[in-house]
Amino acid sequence: MTRESGPLRPLRPGSRRLWLTWAASLSAGLSAGLLTARSADAQTLLSSVIASLKPSVLPVGTFSATASPRFGFRGSGFVVGDGTLVATNHHVLPEGAELDSGPQMAVMVVKNAESGEVRRARVVASNRSRDLALLKIEGTALTPLMLDTPGAALEGQSIALMGFPLGGTFGFSAVTHKGIISSITSVALPAATAQQLDPRAVMRLREGNFEVLQLDAIAYPGNSGGPVFDTETGKVVAILNMVFVKGSRESALSNPTGISYAIPVRHLGEMLSALR
Repeated sequence: MTRESGPLRPLRPGSRRLWLTWAASLSAGLSAGLLTARSADAQTLLSSVIASLKPSVLPVGTFSATASPRFGFRGSGFVVGDGTLVATNHHVLPEGAELDSGPQMAVMVVKNAESGEVRRARVVASNRSRDLALLKIEGTALTPLMLDTPGAALEGQSIALMGFPLGGTFGFSAVTHKGIISSITSVALPAATAQQLDPRAVMRLREGNFEVLQLDAIAYPGNSGGPVFDTETGKVVAILNMVFVKGSRESALSNPTGISYAIPVRHLGEMLSALR
């Protein structure tokens, strides 16, 4: 003989409060668990992206057989194109580097923090107004980094930058700093005067202003020329070229502002296309 169920009874006020408290706690616990899991997944993904990119991010400098050390560090760069090209900033180049009689350019293919293979290079393209340069390196091709679609960068996008802050002070081991694109803004050219209106100044005026990415990410001297990449895809969205410094250059080391600027990857893509 079975017992029939009675009518459903409403929860007493006290029981209802307990039930709602339990449900809220369960929901909060599940949400926290999901956020923790997502955070762990994002960290694992970023670690994987960093490991894949590191071999293609190189110290850029000069080479002299009579100097000590023979490799003179000047900035960061990264492999692009067919694997024999390295992108960096124009301001990383020493004076006269674009001339056959100028300083011998070189990159270091890092093996570990203490050693690397120095490869000679030559400047094959440069754009002073966009602060970009391309070097052709000797030897076998390396693995190039993928460039993101021009114009794909968004404000608030999670990015990371990689390079060699402080050069070889602590060994040539690529360092990564994480941040976001805090703004996409325009660089205004300085007002021209009669003394400044040389052919180069006129050309820059005709080109007009161009956009740069302002980053909420810490960078130091030595990071110039390194890639700024999407933390999920590893695709390069920009090339780091400036750090906002309050006070002296030394203060950038002891009290970094966390404000950096980068050149959108579109301009690098245009330089690569012109070489084909």
